[in-house]
Amino acid sequence: MAFHRAPGRHRRPTRVHRRSASLAGVAGLATVGVMGSFASPAGAAASGSPQPESQPDIGGTDGGGTDVGPARTVVLGDSLADSLTDQASSQAGAAAEAVAAEQADERARAEAAAKKKRQAEARKEAAEKARQVRAAEEQRAARAAEAKRAAAAGYVSPVEGSYVSTQYGAGGGMWSSGTHTGIDFHASSGTSVRSVAAGEVVEAGWGGAYGNNVVVRHADGTYTQYGHLSSLAVSTGQHVAPGQQVGLSGSTGNSQGPHLHFEARGGPDYGSDIDPVSYLRQHGVKL
Repeated sequence: MAFHRAPGRHRRPTRVHRRSASLAGVAGLATVGVMGSFASPAGAAASGSPQPESQPDIGGTDGGGTDVGPARTVVLGDSLADSLTDQASSQAGAAAEAVAAEQADERARAEAAAKKKRQAEARKEAAEKARQVRAAEEQRAARAAEAKRAAAAGYVSPVEGSYVSTQYGAGGGMWSSGTHTGIDFHASSGTSVRSVAAGEVVEAGWGGAYGNNVVVRHADGTYTQYGHLSSLAVSTGQHVAPGQQVGLSGSTGNSQGPHLHFEARGGPDYGSDIDPVSYLRQHGVKL
């Protein structure tokens, strides 16, 4: 009786079949090895990428429940993308901080420059004010020295530190004689008016067009008159010293504003007027 082998899976494969199976197995192992190298910790550490956490089986098994390469490759790609996104965000944040720091530096420099400019302007303004104060003090000292010299000579200006605003002999319809018989000193209302020299008060009161006025007779026979006063400080018959106050300036009588009308005369009568500027200068008063 001949021996017969049972058909089916127990049949020994042929040489060709065995060679094909061996080649397929080698290919499968190579594939698993390559995929495993992408997902292996050593490969991840060598590339500098963070290790992905273990992922659940998403169905990529070989029938025996073991993981295969494609599932791990997907997880590695997501982790790398997240890492690159974080790195890009970090770089963008650093760039924004650098821009903000540069802008802050520019603002600080601008504020420092503005502060320096303000300080320079303040120093310049203070220096100018100091110069003006020194100039004013020098002017006051000069006037005081002039007044002192005039007082020593026996004569002073009727209004200290003032100037002549209307000259002697000026024409116009304001004066009854047709010309100005004295000179006007600039003076605001209430300014002290002084006798230019020692003498006796021969008139103190209302003087018609002169308003409130004072007339003083001096030792050399000349007369001085002070008109448009707002108030009087002396009375008739009183003796006055050089520089003594006789009243306060104003705008009484025929006047268009506060000032002092000053006259010098060669005698007591109206019409004997002389140039007041020349009169004062002859006695050492500088105008």
